[in-house]
Amino acid sequence: MTSASHKQPAIIRTERGLTISGKKRITLYDLMDYVTEGYPAEFIRNLFSLTQNEIDGALAYIEANRAEVEAEYRQVLKEAEELRQYWEEENRELFAKIAAMPPKPGTEAAWEKLRAIKAEQARRERELQE
Repeated sequence: MTSASHKQPAIIRTERGLTISGKKRITLYDLMDYVTEGYPAEFIRNLFSLTQNEIDGALAYIEANRAEVEAEYRQVLKEAEELRQYWEEENRELFAKIAAMPPKPGTEAAWEKLRAIKAEQARRERELQE
C-alpha cells in the first residue's frame, strides 16, 4: 500500500480547464507555457509552488495525453489572443490619449532616462540584426 504522500495527484476538469486537484488556480495550460519552452521541471515546480509529486503527476498526465492537452492549450492561447486584441481595440483611444498627456511635473528626468534606455535597447537590437 502506498502512502498518501506518494499518490499521483488527480488532474480534474474545472470551469478553468484541466487543473491539478487541490490547486484551483493552476491549470495544466499554465504549466504548458513553460513545458513548451523547455523549462526544467524543477523550475516549473518552484514557480508554481508545487510539490514534487504534483509536478511529476502533471507532467506525466501531459505526456500521457499530449494530443488532447496540446489541442486544448492551442485553443486557450487562441482565446487569450482574441481577448487581448478585443481589449486593445476597445482601449485604443484611451491609450492614445494617455500617451499624448504631458509628463507629471517633477517626472521629466525619469521620462528622459526611460527614453535614453529605450533608445539604447533599440540601438543594440539593430546591431544584433546586422
